[in-house]
Amino acid sequence: MEQQILSEKRQHHFRQAIQSQKLSHAYLFSGQFGSFEFAIWLAQAVFCELDQTGHPCQKCRSCRLISEQSFPDLKIVEPTNGVIKTDQIRQMTAEFTKSSFEGRSQFFIIRDAEKMHLNATNALLKFIEEPQSQLTIVLLTANEELILPTVRSRSQVIRFQKQEQVLEDYLNQKGLLLTEARALAFLANSFQEADELAENSKLLELLKTTQRFVKIVTKQTDMAYLEVSRLAFQANDKLLQEYVFQLLSYYLSQQLSERPTVTYLTCLHQARQMWLANVSFQNVLEYMVIK
Repeated sequence: MEQQILSEKRQHHFRQAIQSQKLSHAYLFSGQFGSFEFAIWLAQAVFCELDQTGHPCQKCRSCRLISEQSFPDLKIVEPTNGVIKTDQIRQMTAEFTKSSFEGRSQFFIIRDAEKMHLNATNALLKFIEEPQSQLTIVLLTANEELILPTVRSRSQVIRFQKQEQVLEDYLNQKGLLLTEARALAFLANSFQEADELAENSKLLELLKTTQRFVKIVTKQTDMAYLEVSRLAFQANDKLLQEYVFQLLSYYLSQQLSERPTVTYLTCLHQARQMWLANVSFQNVLEYMVIK
C-alpha cells in the first residue's frame, strides 16, 4: 500500500538527483500524506549498499536499519510536548560537524517542523545556509505557511497531496465498514494516523452519533436541539470535539440537497470559531441548531 503514495514521477526526480550527485542539502516536504514514508525511502535511496543509482533494494543492512529508524547516519527529530525545542536542534546540528558513521553522508528528518521554537528555527537556519558537511535535511510540515519564510526560501519545496481513495482502500482492508472507512479517510492525513483512528473505539462510536445528528438537523429540525447533549456527552475531550467539527462538515457536505444544509455549514464555521475562543462545546452546538 505504501508504494501507492511513493509517486513514480517523484521517485524518478530524486533518482536523477542522486545519480548526478545534485541532491539538495535542504528539502521541505509540505503535506502530511506520505511525506514521512517518502523521506524514509529517500534515505534508503541515498544509503543503499546494493544500488547507488537511487533504486533502494529494501533488503540490504542499510535499507533495513533505515526502515527500522535505527541507522546511525539517520537522525529523526520530533516535537516533545508539542514543540521542537532549541536544545533538540542544537544537539542535531552538533552532529553536522562530525564524520558520518558509514563514511558517506548524513540524513536528518524533522517531523512537524512548524512546531519548532523560533530560536530552534534560527539555529537550524544557520546550518541550512552554510552546510558544513555532506548532509541532507528534510523538514516535514502539515502547513508550509507556518514555516519561517527564510527557511522556505532556502529549501526545495515538495508538496504531498492527500489521496483519500488510497486511505479508504487501506482502511477497508482493516475490516472497517465502507462508511467508516470513508469518514476516517477524510480525517486522516497519513497511514499511521489512519491506523490510530481505526483503533479508537470512542471515535468509531462518535461516527455513528455524528451521522445521526446530521440526519436529524437536516430532516427533523425541531428535534435537533435534543440531540446536542448526546453528541456533547460522547465528545468529552478537545481532540474528539475537533473530530466532531470535521465530521459535521463531512456529513453535512453529503447532504447539500437538503434545504437547511448550507445554513448549517455557515453556522458550523461560526460555532467552531466560538469553540476556539473557549466557549463550551455543548453551548456552541446549541448555538448552531438554534441559529
